[in-house]
Amino acid sequence: MAREYKLKPKQNAGTQSGIDYRAELNDQQYAAVTSRPGHALVIAGAGSGKTRALTYRVAYLLDQEVPAKSILLLTFTNKASREMLERVKELIPQDTSDLWGGTFHSICNRILRRHADELGFTRNFSILDTDDQKSLMKQLIASAKIETKNRRFPKPDVLLSIFSLSENTKTSIEDIIDANYPYFEEWLDEIILLKRNYTSKKLETNCMDFDDLLLLALKLLKQDEDLRQLYQRKFRYVLVDEYQDTNATQCELIDLFVGKKNSLMVVGDDAQSIYSWRGADMGNILTFHGRYPDACIYKIETNYRSRPEILELSNAAIKANVSQIPKELRASREKGSMIPAVIPLSDPRAQADFVTQRIQDLIDEGIEPNEIAVLYRAHYQSMEVQMELTSRDIPFQITSGLRFFEQAHIKDVSAFIRFVVNRRDEISFKRMAGMLPGIGPKSADNLWRAWVALPISKQEEPPLAFSEYLLEFKVPKKASAHWEQLCYTLDELVTRDGFQMPSEMILSITGGVYDDYMRESFDNFEQRKQDIQQLMQYARGYTDINEFLSQLSLMSTADGDPKANRKEEKNEDAVTLSSIHQAKGLEWKVVFLIWLADGMFPIKKIIETENNDQLEEERRLFYVALTRAKDELYLTYPTLNPRSYTGEILQTPSRFFDDFSQDLVEEWQVHSGW
Repeated sequence: MAREYKLKPKQNAGTQSGIDYRAELNDQQYAAVTSRPGHALVIAGAGSGKTRALTYRVAYLLDQEVPAKSILLLTFTNKASREMLERVKELIPQDTSDLWGGTFHSICNRILRRHADELGFTRNFSILDTDDQKSLMKQLIASAKIETKNRRFPKPDVLLSIFSLSENTKTSIEDIIDANYPYFEEWLDEIILLKRNYTSKKLETNCMDFDDLLLLALKLLKQDEDLRQLYQRKFRYVLVDEYQDTNATQCELIDLFVGKKNSLMVVGDDAQSIYSWRGADMGNILTFHGRYPDACIYKIETNYRSRPEILELSNAAIKANVSQIPKELRASREKGSMIPAVIPLSDPRAQADFVTQRIQDLIDEGIEPNEIAVLYRAHYQSMEVQMELTSRDIPFQITSGLRFFEQAHIKDVSAFIRFVVNRRDEISFKRMAGMLPGIGPKSADNLWRAWVALPISKQEEPPLAFSEYLLEFKVPKKASAHWEQLCYTLDELVTRDGFQMPSEMILSITGGVYDDYMRESFDNFEQRKQDIQQLMQYARGYTDINEFLSQLSLMSTADGDPKANRKEEKNEDAVTLSSIHQAKGLEWKVVFLIWLADGMFPIKKIIETENNDQLEEERRLFYVALTRAKDELYLTYPTLNPRSYTGEILQTPSRFFDDFSQDLVEEWQVHSGW
């Protein structure tokens, strides 16, 4: 056995960069940054300077004359990696180009570029982007000759989501479908076959997708001991950002890089673990000490972002969770002018009225619009606020997705209504027909030509039975059953007195055709279904179908000048609308957290399943939202919600309000000015 001999750090180490670590870091940051080699878990609370601690740790290692090539820094986003490496360059005068820093995917790509031949690929393999994956999957579905004449088969996007979730969570396809896509159980054998064919085709064509970069790098390191030891000797110091977001594959990769002798420092916050739905496993951070029994645990709890009143509420809100590493954020800032406000409103429109009026007041008081954010659990919950901001000419930008009325599924449903009302609407007809299997642009064009050739297409009054004419059209065999259902659905939208009410039309469209289409086409079916329900609620305010369609057009900037839309989306002088998931890592002076009612946040599905792990993740999401606010925090909820065609429902405040003393908040009573 080889004798080990360790070089002692030089007495003057720490002076190369000229950094005074004691002066530039608080006590907790300093302890973590200057810790001895070994294993370390750094719990860095919200707004506590996590990035600062991690970059100073890299600088400190370089100051101790650790070679840059011996350091591996793993992050989750290219942006985070660039920011950290740029900060390190600013701190340290020496060359750091040999330091391996980047996302898990980029680091694994570098390894595979050197050793892919051991897995049957060449080193010049291609990386498939999303469009490439969809194109390949379409080919495989066609070559498999799966019979989909009378049943809808999941589209490539959905299949790829199933495969990705299976790989990142190390869960079987069977279990993924059972838990997340039960409506595809009848296709289980075909989906498993396509997964095998997809894997084989990638090897055959010398291509990898983004999941492969991790999975194949892991396979390589596990099966080749010499190679594994090569990288373990290379990376003597491994640092990991956002460790609470690692999945099973990423966690195993880290453990293989570290081996038995290397130093490992992971930085994260279990209280901000909110991505289990895409494979993240909070258990990795909670069980870190079990895998590394000698690990030192450091807590960084001084918050530089929020007022004390906001932190008191945040600390109290997260304490109800059982699965967590206890911590207590402490404010470095002075007390503010208000404690967090709780505002019950009569209904969603009243909520939007309050939020937008208060935003206008704040802007008038001198707060910059880009220092204000409206946060929500699900994108559809922003609809009324979007409408009200638009009507008041308050600029806003959305980070959680497209504007509500620009989304594909909203425009799909609208296409049915537009065509029934205006039988000369070619765009809507082709959009509607193109949703059916086997109908591409050419087939849709042929169907349109057949329609406009009919005298009925030019009449002002709609036919009582569209099916009487459309069922005579020749459609691809694959689309025949779906075309028939579409025709009968169009019939439902017309009555002897004119048209169904707008909300009734939407119900007929979703029940007759569109629900099935959404299941097949989108991996976030439930979320889009909620959007449609929200559209139905909006439609209940209209009795005139033309007025309803006019409003849809006015609210959709995609129907106007697309250049103007792009310019507005990039407008830095605008209020931010964002889902909480998208808001993680960001901060604003003023935050409005809306729809804080049971069933909306936490969401209904989690309440009904009584899954405590999922409920605790919802509470962590609530905590993330609270800790985005620097100065002012407004918590709102409507007490009445006419959210579906079935009628109005009375809402109770979110159960998260029960987790903290009401002394920590102030209730506002909002009254009408009339």
